[in-house]
Amino acid sequence: MATKTLTIMDDVYDLLLRNKLEDESFSEEIRRILSKKKSKKLIDYYGIISHKDGDEIKLVLEKKREENIKLKKTRYL
Repeated sequence: MATKTLTIMDDVYDLLLRNKLEDESFSEEIRRILSKKKSKKLIDYYGIISHKDGDEIKLVLEKKREENIKLKKTRYL
């Protein structure tokens, strides 16, 4: 396996060192951190807003959708 040398600031190295799991290499840690960011599932966002806020957002989106449909119809007439 090929290797590369990276230059990082001391504070970044300290962050990596503090967060590295036991028996984990820095490469494995970086892979773990970066792969987490790309593999979010919808369930990870559950509960991020209240049901009330969600309902309000839904109403606004439905209203905007209706406005867009009406606008689209007037443009094509």
